Amino acid sequence: MLQTDFTGGRVGIRRFRTDDIPLLFEAARESINELSAWMVWCHPGYSVADSASFISGCCAEWDRGGHFSFVIHDVRDGAFLGSVGLNQVNRIHSFANIGYWVRTSCTGQGVAAAATRLIAQFGLQELGLNRLELLVPTGNQPSQRVAEKTGAKLEGVLRKRLLLQGAPHDAALYSLVAEDLQVSTHRKLAAHQQF
Repeated sequence: MLQTDFTGGRVGIRRFRTDDIPLLFEAARESINELSAWMVWCHPGYSVADSASFISGCCAEWDRGGHFSFVIHDVRDGAFLGSVGLNQVNRIHSFANIGYWVRTSCTGQGVAAAATRLIAQFGLQELGLNRLELLVPTGNQPSQRVAEKTGAKLEGVLRKRLLLQGAPHDAALYSLVAEDLQVSTHRKLAAHQQF
């Protein structure tokens, strides 16, 4: 049985539930201006039905093992902060892609980096994957900073790799392997011990 709840500091991740539909909708609507440039699913017409459809699909995708979506929440009060997930799981070569977003009112607080470390723990330990990839549009500087804060390594820029709003975009490719996460954790512990 897979562990599906992880916490690190004030940030936790857990599987989606049907009672998350209005919470997801509210967070997405709050964040449309910031997300719509980078997330193909987030558009001005985003509706409660879109949230319901996504969440109902989460269980089926989870059972197929192709996509694992989590709610990012505040462990203190359960507040819905965003979402993080693994998709495009490739069992033959043992890797997957990490995707994340944080609602606008909670950005700049380390939430995305904490959630990314937690989903990496799930992917590398629970699923036994060897590698996780983060594909970030080169224009999305905040998401690139998140990848760097987690300890992910920049491997290069892939030209015209993503199609966003009908236009091709270059994307920075980052990767995380178990050793990167351990180094990141050790650096964090060392920094805390200095104070």
